[in-house]
Amino acid sequence: MPNKHISMSKLKSIIQKLSKGVSLRSISSQFKISRNTVSLYKRKIEALGMDYQEILSLSEDEICNLLQVTISQRLEDDERYLDLMQRMSLIKEDLQSPGVTRLLLWQEYKLERDDGYQYSKFCHYINKYLKSNDLTMALQHQYGDILEADFAGKKLEYVDFKTGEIISVPVFVCVLSASVYPYIEALPNAKQEHVYAALSRSLRYFKGVPKRVLSDNMKQYVEKPSRYEPTFNSVAEEWEAHYGTHLIAARVRKPKDKATVENSVYQTYLNVFAPLRNQVFYSLEELNIAIMEQVKLFVKKPFQKRKGCRLDDFIRNELPFLEPLPLTDYEYKHSVKSKVQKNYHICLGEDLHYYSVPYQHVGSEVKVVYDTNEVCIYLGYKQIAVHKRNYHQNGYTTFREHMPEQHKRYLEQQGWDSDYFLAVMSKIGNNATQVTQKILSSRQYVQHSYKACCGLISLSKRYGNERFENACKRALTGPKVTYGIIENILQKNLDLQTTIYIEQEYIPNHENVRGKSFYA
Repeated sequence: MPNKHISMSKLKSIIQKLSKGVSLRSISSQFKISRNTVSLYKRKIEALGMDYQEILSLSEDEICNLLQVTISQRLEDDERYLDLMQRMSLIKEDLQSPGVTRLLLWQEYKLERDDGYQYSKFCHYINKYLKSNDLTMALQHQYGDILEADFAGKKLEYVDFKTGEIISVPVFVCVLSASVYPYIEALPNAKQEHVYAALSRSLRYFKGVPKRVLSDNMKQYVEKPSRYEPTFNSVAEEWEAHYGTHLIAARVRKPKDKATVENSVYQTYLNVFAPLRNQVFYSLEELNIAIMEQVKLFVKKPFQKRKGCRLDDFIRNELPFLEPLPLTDYEYKHSVKSKVQKNYHICLGEDLHYYSVPYQHVGSEVKVVYDTNEVCIYLGYKQIAVHKRNYHQNGYTTFREHMPEQHKRYLEQQGWDSDYFLAVMSKIGNNATQVTQKILSSRQYVQHSYKACCGLISLSKRYGNERFENACKRALTGPKVTYGIIENILQKNLDLQTTIYIEQEYIPNHENVRGKSFYA
């Protein structure tokens, strides 16, 4: 029997053609139905023992009773169809379980109902059911299968605390397709290194690795877009090998291929952008903390069309099917060559930021290896400097130990004050501290004594702390203390003498000396 319902007007036209002896092929072609269907109508009329004109003279209800209902049972009256529809809610739920396919469900269905639909019809009714319930995309995902990633079209902002500059930053959105559980992060920029670092952090946040990671044809990892075989760059291959997952790209200009993350971007605008719109942030870290607070609130909101929330669905259903994380995160590293400038710094051109190396290497060609967190500088195979990466353009990151002595002294001058000199001398001894206090208080303007205090520090380094402390002890016995006195004691090795001779004033008796009786 044909399964397709044919209108009464078309059925009458078919009977008229049959009455005129038109071939089955011509009727099939004209009315866009199969020859088998036309043949079934012809055989049924012949089985009734009625000629064509007699059939056409009947009312539509009579024709329907004789032919239409008998030949094409309506699906609503088909017991098999009703039975399959009752199974649909369970089929929908099973389709989200890892490893469950439509073929497997059909095989189980046929074991329970031998006269059930064949596989193609079974899939047809599943597709029709999913479409009518507007659940097509969600129901195609299995737990632990796909992580979708994309950039939000809009950006967030923070204010540079030092310069007051307003900096716009892209927002990266990752979401597990089955549980719709998201990870959202603002990045310094959309460069390759930050994308892979964010993907790695998202997996750490999810506490596991999905089987596949889907995005559009982002230039960060797709070298050559293709509908069937996109070409991924070497970094993408390293990343997926490190985590044991598989990167896949959506078709070009086909956003529905990643509908879950597209909707998650929309939800990001509602649940992250909107609540933060009136807040001011002074660093990228501060902004991301606020984003995560909003995400934690969002994932606890109940679903609108099903029970539970994103957090519950993730913990209960998605997390158990994620693969374990590797022991270490993937580290994306750049490698470039640079020449040490006369100011003993190299320039990292990507950020226009300068990093110091020991001044002895001025003019040398070095290798700079860096990732999102560290900048390592090598001369040959030897590492000569390591810095935390700084993204501030035209800025300098300098270690004091990389500076020549004259630059160190200049730098020290920038921080000279009484507390500085007393702190240095307190590490030598009590006598050194007292001498410094006397010198600092010896001038009307204390700044005028800073040079002498620097001289004391130089003497302590030249002669050693022990001798310097002894020299200060000897100097304190006199009525006055100066840098020159300390230097003289050390040069003449007086600090090494164990006995201190104190000269006393002596006035001999003679006729010019007057006693107290003279003034009585």
